Order: sequence, then C-alpha cells, then structure tokens
Amino acid sequence: MIFRTMLHAIISRFGRRLGHWDVARTKFRVLPTDLDILKHMNNGVYLSIADIGRFDLLQRNGVWAIFKSRGWYPVVASETISFRKSLELWQPFVVESRILGFDDKAVYVEQRFTVDGEIYTQAFIRGRFLKRRGGVVTIDELLEAVGPSPTDVTVPEWLVEWGADAALPRPAPRRRASGASDGLSPALRRGRRRTPARDPTPLARWPVARIPPVARPSRRPPRLRDHRRS
Repeated sequence: MIFRTMLHAIISRFGRRLGHWDVARTKFRVLPTDLDILKHMNNGVYLSIADIGRFDLLQRNGVWAIFKSRGWYPVVASETISFRKSLELWQPFVVESRILGFDDKAVYVEQRFTVDGEIYTQAFIRGRFLKRRGGVVTIDELLEAVGPSPTDVTVPEWLVEWGADAALPRPAPRRRASGASDGLSPALRRGRRRTPARDPTPLARWPVARIPPVARPSRRPPRLRDHRRS
C-alpha cells in the first residue's frame, strides 16, 4: 500500500485540476496483495484505497495546499461502507470522491468504487481537520479558507444522524472524594503520569447507528454530479 500511496501522490500532482466541490475520479487496479483468502479484494483494503482517493481529491482541488500552508491536517472521525459486488484480481476500477457537505463540526465525503459506471461499493466518511499547534479547525474557519459552498452542498438527514450516533461517548472525568489523599507530595502528584478515565458507558448501551434501507442501485446509476454554484 505504501508504494501505491507514493505513486498516486506523484500522479495527483500532474492530474487534471478540479474545483473545490468537483468529483475526483481516481483509477486503480486490484493487485495480488489486495486479495484475501477468498481471492477477492479484502474488505479492509477498500478503506485504505479510499484514503488515497480522498488525498487525490484534496490534492487536485487545491484544498491540500491551502490547509498545508495553515498547518491543518485531516483525520477520520467515523466511516461506514456498503458492499454490493466483489473486485477480482487485476480488475480495473475507479474511485469517485466528492465533498458531500457539513454538519456543525465535521465534513462528510462520499466515495464510490465503480466498474464501467456500476457501483460496486459505496462509503461515507465523516472527518475533521486539526491544527498542528493544537485545536480543531471549525467549519467557519474551513469555509473561510476554501470559500463558500454551493447551495446544493447538503448532507442527507440520515447521514447526519449516523454521524451523531456513531460518535464514541466521552469518558467522564474522575473526581477525588473531598478530603481524600493519595499519599503523594504535591510535586510527585503534578509529575505523575495521568491515565485516561475509564469509559463508564456499558457496551450494550452504546448508541447504534440507524441507517435506513437503501434501494438497490440500477445497473448503471447516474454519475456523481459536480457541485456547481447557482
């Protein structure tokens, strides 16, 4: 995967330039190292290739250069993927990537693995941007850097609900009982390594993503449409 990543990092530099809201189409081919024991592309490989597709999108639409100059970098908060058909050895395919929209905290990206225009796999990624000096890039800061979004940039309601439901609960901070002492001097207490608080939420009570059933796609679904300003 490292050599494929390096290859596409070079290809992206010379690829066709895109608008910030356009669709990036990145070509791949299934390699022997992508296969699992059933001789089709391993499920985990799809997510790694999706990473490359998003980098190609950000590189070619100029967003990567803008964020790099400001000391920002992207991270994945959550992602969901649905499989329809398998990809076989040496089979060529195209990953279509586009920025789908925003909620109040994160950016949503849609990605499709297609063969001759037919959708084999579809993924949705909820990501955030962090600052190397610390802190999170707000949506207002992001839009100020890349410009206002077109009017048709919207996130489906079910996807916003999934983003909220899929988020892991924050651990509750530990509280020391009043007057309790751990027997350490103030200097040792300040220098003692802190351990993360244990998540108090039982596994059975974690929120479950509610994704409604999706109609089976046609043989040749419509191509992803670039966002255009109205």
